Amino acid sequence: MTKQENTIKRSILYMPGSNQRVLLKAQTLKADAFIFDLEDAVAMDAKEDARKQVCETLNNQEFNDKQIIIRINGLETKWAQDDLKAVSAACPEAVLLPKVETGAAIKTVEKLLNKFNAPKSIKIWAMIETPLGVLNALEIAKSSPRLECLVMGTSDLLNDLRASHSEKRTALLYSLSHTILAARAAQIDIIDGVHLNIEDVPGFLVACHQGKELGFDGKSLIHPSQIAVANEVFGPSQKEIDQCKKIILVYENALKEGNAVVLLEGVLIESLHVKNAKRILDMAELIKG
Repeated sequence: MTKQENTIKRSILYMPGSNQRVLLKAQTLKADAFIFDLEDAVAMDAKEDARKQVCETLNNQEFNDKQIIIRINGLETKWAQDDLKAVSAACPEAVLLPKVETGAAIKTVEKLLNKFNAPKSIKIWAMIETPLGVLNALEIAKSSPRLECLVMGTSDLLNDLRASHSEKRTALLYSLSHTILAARAAQIDIIDGVHLNIEDVPGFLVACHQGKELGFDGKSLIHPSQIAVANEVFGPSQKEIDQCKKIILVYENALKEGNAVVLLEGVLIESLHVKNAKRILDMAELIKG
């Protein structure tokens, strides 16, 4: 588990802040977290109304154990400070800043949250979706103790790279891995980008498995139909859970005999494997609730 991680983030669903009917669905959907969006999903002339609706919904409705994150408009826009002021009063789990390119941007958000007396419980999430953001990922990841999670914005990044989309996401692999390295160096979480074609279930499954193999904690989503697949892929399977229990047991027995390494089914097991096994079992316990 990372230093910030006390929640699971297998599935993170974007929801347009201008549509209250959709926002209320977060009460029943089984995603681990929901991003109430004030940015891309909201038209220019609807920004203020969406902000009011999102905050009123959060204040007046019960979301129980659901994690709610509010994506604000970029710091360069005229809406950003009012977004942060409203978010500070609404108290979501986190505020998500789009198109982060420097650690200074996160520090600015931190200062504004303090200015508006936001509770310390409100964390900051940062979207990495430009070439400069990728190159400055480590600086961003280490910029603030409030920063809890990085979120890849792969659609914007692919566009900026002038690259082509493929099932293997070849053009994005360096950016994805580089940003994962930055998140892990800072001991924070990181979420993979969206899969835009909601009818392409096989392609989405491939992307989820690839994201897990690369090291992402979960997947950002654009439609409820994607939740179950993301939860299954990024959560530990029963086979993984059973294997983790075996790893811990054989290693503990080895230690009793004075050995710091042991073979399990022909594979060398040492302390680092036990640490990872315990992390996976901790996640499984969180999922069980």
